[in-house]
Amino acid sequence: MFLVITLLFLSTRSTGVVGDTLFAGVCDGRNGDNLPSPTQTISLYQKINIGWIRLYEPFPDLLNSLQGTGLLVAVGPKNEEIKTLADQYEYAVNWVKTFIAPYNVSFNWITVGNEVIQSEIGRYVPQAMRHIKAALTQTGISRTIHVTTVLSTAALANSYPPSAGVFKPQITEVLTEIASVLSSTDSPLMVNIYPYFAYASDPSHVSLAYATFGSDKPVVIDGNYQYTNIFDAAVDSFNAALEKLGHGGVKVYVAETGWPTRGNPPYTSVENARAYNQGLLKKLTTGARATPRRPQVPVVTFFFEMFNEDLKQGEVEQSFGFFTPNMVPVYDMWNVKCL
Repeated sequence: MFLVITLLFLSTRSTGVVGDTLFAGVCDGRNGDNLPSPTQTISLYQKINIGWIRLYEPFPDLLNSLQGTGLLVAVGPKNEEIKTLADQYEYAVNWVKTFIAPYNVSFNWITVGNEVIQSEIGRYVPQAMRHIKAALTQTGISRTIHVTTVLSTAALANSYPPSAGVFKPQITEVLTEIASVLSSTDSPLMVNIYPYFAYASDPSHVSLAYATFGSDKPVVIDGNYQYTNIFDAAVDSFNAALEKLGHGGVKVYVAETGWPTRGNPPYTSVENARAYNQGLLKKLTTGARATPRRPQVPVVTFFFEMFNEDLKQGEVEQSFGFFTPNMVPVYDMWNVKCL
């Protein structure tokens, strides 16, 4: 009964929609042995009016359940496929023909690599992106699909203040190439941002209010830009880093962000997770969708994540979900009044 009441409340009050435009999605991780079926999963997304879903690989059963739903989908190949995608164009064509073309699914983003830029695989990402984009063109479906990659904040050599954002020297060359690809295709760079880790690792210098959208006054003043929360500051650090590569026109979208409820008290808690995620949802569904450095660019964002995943390593990593695997809310995440 609690779940039914919650879902009814969500569907009527907090759709994450302004007009006809949704500026928030939710990631769906599959590292669990007790997760709902694909049909149940997609049904839950629809019931709570989530319009975007991020998949970490193209699971056929999930893609089948997504057909005809209209949900916008972000999906990518496995990291271990990237080198082959870069080396063999026909492999990219077959990947598109196998996982994209056959499905009546609203694919909007293909993420070539999740946090791989600093690894040996990273140097293959730009060519793999080109091959996927060319394969989409060959199959006649490229105009609505953006091909990108996903970085972690570890890609930055400096992020404070945000205007000093710069990529690490050892990956600058490959990121310049990636930014050039993104610029030429009008595609965003995607990043994973977790203020929880900044707060939990240095609570004496990072306040909980700054980490969880609890401050109504600037905490960081960076020239003409003022920041009341870490999320905006982190996004703008990437914006500044892209400017230093000569590609300031590339948009920065957030592929993952969230806050765990367990595993590292007092930093992990239902209260902190609710404050962060509800604060971010409110930002994304009101007039504050952008950042100080890019006030005209709404930050497309995926929350992490729909369900707790019991096969991930450590209690913190297992505890980012909005729902337990039996689809009971962990907390009233979506109980926010949107303007």
